[in-house]
Amino acid sequence: MSEKVLLLHGWGGSDFPHWQSWLAGEIAKDYGTVNFLKFENYDFPNKDDWKNQLIKEIESFNPSIVICHSVANILWFHLCNEVELKQIKRLFLVAPPSMNCDIEELKSFYPCEIPKNLYADESKIIASTNDPYTSLQELKSLQKELNISLEILQDAGHINTDSGFGKWDWILQEVKK
Repeated sequence: MSEKVLLLHGWGGSDFPHWQSWLAGEIAKDYGTVNFLKFENYDFPNKDDWKNQLIKEIESFNPSIVICHSVANILWFHLCNEVELKQIKRLFLVAPPSMNCDIEELKSFYPCEIPKNLYADESKIIASTNDPYTSLQELKSLQKELNISLEILQDAGHINTDSGFGKWDWILQEVKK
């Protein structure tokens, strides 16, 4: 695999057995190039700190694929709204939370405007019918405003370890396409 994959975790990180850590290992063991960025202070994240870390990482790593989980989607939106990014090939927005989230630990990420440009040739939202951090109606509205595809998983929760997403063959196959 010749793509350079950047994985961006959300609130609380995505360490093993989360699907993002599994995916990083799967890409690496196939001699793929992967960067599983560990944001600082991930239990009490600060948008500006994370944004600065991400900008540095993008400049040095130069990814062709970016895979965001949870609040990392909101971080990507902020970046798209505030910085002119180099175009990437593919962007996966996995389990984006509500654009009206009111969780105290995440307050620095809100409000956030939906970006006009995601800086990706191809973008896809992957979401669940029963995500506790957003509704299906909000996801469909986000998809419509972004004008990108939406993959809905049945009863997959927040698409994390708690909802059974450690090994996740589907995302690996998507990345390898």
